[in-house]
Amino acid sequence: MSKEKENTKNFVLRLDAKTMDAVEKWAADEFRSINGQIQWIINEALKKNKRM
Repeated sequence: MSKEKENTKNFVLRLDAKTMDAVEKWAADEFRSINGQIQWIINEALKKNKRM
């Protein structure tokens, strides 16, 4: 198992249908999975706000 997989934590995320549709489309446009897209969005927000 890779180090990245060993250091991940799972959690449930509830999104309204409109937001989920937008994330699904964005992920498809960038050839990412929905999970990958959400991880990317969070990482970008953390970097932008100097939290990571």
